[in-house]
Amino acid sequence: MSHSNIVLDQATQQFYVDVLNLLKESNTPFLVGGAYALAQYAGVVRHTKDLDLFVKKDDAEEILEQFAKAGYKSEMTFSHWLGKAYKGESFIDLIFSSGNGVAVVDDQWFDYAKEAEVFGVTVKLCPPEEMIWSKGFIMERERFDGADVAHILHSCGPTMDWDRLLERFDSHWRVLLTHLILFGFTYPAEKDKIPADVMNKLVNKLAEDTENSSAKQVCHGTLLSREQYLVDTDRWGYGDARLVPCGNMTAKEIDHWTIAIDSK
Repeated sequence: MSHSNIVLDQATQQFYVDVLNLLKESNTPFLVGGAYALAQYAGVVRHTKDLDLFVKKDDAEEILEQFAKAGYKSEMTFSHWLGKAYKGESFIDLIFSSGNGVAVVDDQWFDYAKEAEVFGVTVKLCPPEEMIWSKGFIMERERFDGADVAHILHSCGPTMDWDRLLERFDSHWRVLLTHLILFGFTYPAEKDKIPADVMNKLVNKLAEDTENSSAKQVCHGTLLSREQYLVDTDRWGYGDARLVPCGNMTAKEIDHWTIAIDSK
């Protein structure tokens, strides 16, 4: 099953095709992610009015300018991770990090990208490892990407670059372990799709990790939800794990991302 099973109106599909061709003709590096990559990897199809394109941050402003010159309304929506281009009710997300600032798009995204056709245009898809890395942290009340992670593991687990995936999660390995445990719960007959040495490594790490890693109280919940752990940082005295130097976001970026909750 592929993206071709996603039903779009003709105008929206043409918008996507035009943008893909525009970027290809300009030789600007980009990757297709989101629903269209998920459909290619896992056969999971859902209707969507947006197309997720992943780029390096240094290229984002130039791409938005290209979109504007082509007649599309464009904006840098959030300076730490997201720009947008619009045509009518359809839009394109130009993504160069994740909302929590963790999954920054770097050279490895492109080094390990997979080639595919999207609406007849030959493009490269975000690697499954990076999709798991970015989706693994999305645990909002209104959106949880755990099923996407499980479906990618189900389809790609046997061929996954597990060493690289472990490197991606790095100090956030507990998030990865959580998804792997849930995968075993979801698919009890498919546990062998997760290498035993990976599970053993993470479970042993968990067993050995009994001491506080820091004297300062830091809430990592803000990496999972921008809204549900605000009480921890606003009232309970916890540091915000998104904030530099612990994370990759500035206080101004966090404030902008938080204010936008009311308009989501």
